[in-house]
Amino acid sequence: MAGEQVSVLVADDQRLIREGIASLLGIQDGITVLGTAADGRDAVDKAVELGPDVVLMDVRMPVMDGVSAVAELRRRAPACRVVMLTTFDDEEYVVQALRAGASGYLLKDLPARELAAAVRLAHAGVVQFDPAAAARLASALTRPGAAAPPDDRTDPALTGRETEVLRLVARGATNREIAESLYLSEGTVKNHISRILGRLGLRDRTQAAIYARDRGLL
Repeated sequence: MAGEQVSVLVADDQRLIREGIASLLGIQDGITVLGTAADGRDAVDKAVELGPDVVLMDVRMPVMDGVSAVAELRRRAPACRVVMLTTFDDEEYVVQALRAGASGYLLKDLPARELAAAVRLAHAGVVQFDPAAAARLASALTRPGAAAPPDDRTDPALTGRETEVLRLVARGATNREIAESLYLSEGTVKNHISRILGRLGLRDRTQAAIYARDRGLL
């Protein structure tokens, strides 16, 4: 990926902030800012028109909020990665954004170089969280009573073994830990996870964890 240019669209309802972010990113190596958007609807329309690799999306915006914009972009521009960039680390915002298809959740106090690095990582498919947002997500996934299923519950879209793998993924287990727990090889675990993501239309382990929580599989 050395020398590759990553194109970005910045969406924020505050003009000073969006132009400031765009200016800071524009001087970073490997980043090309294609434009800015003032609300969620504007962000969707411009992303479809301009085809950026990554959209930096605020959560709270007029006309269409950031979470709704992410969901629409997943339908209209599925190749585009969307990273929420906001001042809010509210638990529900984090969960809603990731459920909608966001590729990360970062706070606006990032230094410019770290934000540029985050953009490159998002383009490479790496899901990222601000530490505070990660803590909120962990709390949502592990809160007692949030999802308390019987151990034999399964998902009709998956085999019993795939459901077992999904449940362990959602609990944060690594491939090696899953393999040891289920007496499988790591290669078999990887194959199971690939099939799970494909069958459920999910992009990564984070979305799989949210899917499992929403369906009471934890």
